Amino acid sequence: MQQQIATQTLALAALCQCIRQVQILARGEEKSEFSQQDLRVCLQSIAEQNPTEALDVYGGRLEHLSTGYHILFAQLGDSPKKDMELIRYEMAVLRLERLLAKSADTLATVGKRIERLQQQLLHFQITDDNIIATLADIYVDNISGLGNRIQIAGQPEQLKQPLVQQKIRALLLAALRAAVLWRQAGGHRYHFILKRKALLQEAKSVLQQLA
Repeated sequence: MQQQIATQTLALAALCQCIRQVQILARGEEKSEFSQQDLRVCLQSIAEQNPTEALDVYGGRLEHLSTGYHILFAQLGDSPKKDMELIRYEMAVLRLERLLAKSADTLATVGKRIERLQQQLLHFQITDDNIIATLADIYVDNISGLGNRIQIAGQPEQLKQPLVQQKIRALLLAALRAAVLWRQAGGHRYHFILKRKALLQEAKSVLQQLA
């Protein structure tokens, strides 16, 4: 049970980290808060399809998800200052994951596209603009049409930029990868209520390890 909670918490931390990067991009906060390392960790998770254990999806190191664990701890805690926009995005991604799970054809297509991505990664870094464009295309071609599109709020001049759009879509695909991991670990939406204390304690324990 504890291992299951640990994996669920890890997946939620990854989800938080992906969504936070989306917010930073959409708001034009890159110069002050955007982390190239967080971007790399999020995007690399998409390519990790057969990990030995859950942490391998994120490079095998808890510190790679430090940003996400801090956000998750704040969101699960008793502080009245919750990021409701981040929660809205997360719930939307979790709904998309449920729709994707019900579409075997779409799952198969996404899997094949990611397999082809591996060839590109022999020549480019995961954060290269070419790879980001490929990830964005996978999201647009296969995920956007599953249900209500996730409406991203931010600065209009930012959201009009093609590269920003591509990075946001690639990060949403990475967020979906985290949602898949959450579900594989037995995660359900009611756990945010029934297992909140256990998830919070696990997030706190990880942050203490990283301190």
